[in-house]
Amino acid sequence: MIHPSYKELIDAINNGQEMDDEPLVTSRYSIVLATSRRARQLIAGAEPLVKTRNNKALSTAVDELYKGKVHILPPEEETEAEAVAEE
Repeated sequence: MIHPSYKELIDAINNGQEMDDEPLVTSRYSIVLATSRRARQLIAGAEPLVKTRNNKALSTAVDELYKGKVHILPPEEETEAEAVAEE
């Protein structure tokens, strides 16, 4: 069994969203994409934002998402952030 579970991760990521807003994450697929993207950043040399017992990038990425240190952007904001990063 993994900890946190997918359900716990989804709840943690969507925590703080306004009731009128659409949830950021609605499926396991979204979680997998977000954690894999962050894990690749860690492998490339990004500094971890949390201390973990495990040195594996994927475990660290999951921990960062669960503890709210890394945020998933809505699709429209993500496109804008990528455009700014390219400049």
